[in-house]
Amino acid sequence: MTALLTEKNGAARRSSAPGSPPSAPRRRPGRERAFDDVPRWQIYLPLGLYLLFTLIPFYWMLLFAVRPAGSTSLVPWPMTGAHFSKVWNERSFAVFFQNSMIVGVATLVATTLVALAGGYALARFDFRIKGVFMLALLCSQFIPGALMLVPLFEIFRNLQMINSLGSVVIAETVFQLPLSIILISGFIKNVPVSLEEAAWVDGCSRFTAFRTVVLPLLRPGLIAVGSFAFVHSWNHFLFALMFLSEQDKQTIPVGLNTLIGADSVDLGALAAGGVIAAVPVVIVFAFIQKWLITGFSAGAVKG
Repeated sequence: MTALLTEKNGAARRSSAPGSPPSAPRRRPGRERAFDDVPRWQIYLPLGLYLLFTLIPFYWMLLFAVRPAGSTSLVPWPMTGAHFSKVWNERSFAVFFQNSMIVGVATLVATTLVALAGGYALARFDFRIKGVFMLALLCSQFIPGALMLVPLFEIFRNLQMINSLGSVVIAETVFQLPLSIILISGFIKNVPVSLEEAAWVDGCSRFTAFRTVVLPLLRPGLIAVGSFAFVHSWNHFLFALMFLSEQDKQTIPVGLNTLIGADSVDLGALAAGGVIAAVPVVIVFAFIQKWLITGFSAGAVKG
């Protein structure tokens, strides 16, 4: 017993001798998972308040849309579809919806195709003015669209494109391209060049290698870029107001503006029009949410 105590004391003196590394301090069992000990109400309460603050305007819009005219109830009962029937049939919202869909889909396709070509060129080729071109793309994001209305109007007037949906599609595509090209370029850089080189060795051309190897890997990025192009063109008001003067060529944002009179506002019809305008955007984000998150995270990790 005495020999055992002497051996333990000697080991303790050797561990505390000068020059020996200090022993790591012991952690208390209650301190190891301090972040997991946060009460749940401290997490759910701020999130619930933020969700409530976000959803109240949507509930208010839906309430006015389905509540009978003259009612002041905070509960949408009894519900009515008279406001939707009024804006869809009497206020030509069916035509506005069709025009907005044409502009949104055409802008999505044009922006995605041009951004795909430009992003591939920036990601795979080196040229002298590449840095200057990237800087110009970034600086163009600081130019508000209102400053370009007069030059664009003159261009479209000379091309006889006023009162044409094509003018709105071109304008929307031009203003969506800089950011879209930068995003697509980042996505393509994350795809290893060795994959394309292996396809070239197998006899594929550059276009075939891009179509069969690179393009399938860019699906999340293309969905992210295309969805933002669609939503921006769907909600944009300024270009449609300036370039489209005929009622049968106007889009939903301009149609909503026509519901606001100089002396009075039909809140029921305006709320119903807002619900009609919001439904496609909600459906788009509900279906592409998974791909959208994947597309955003793809550019943050270098492959």
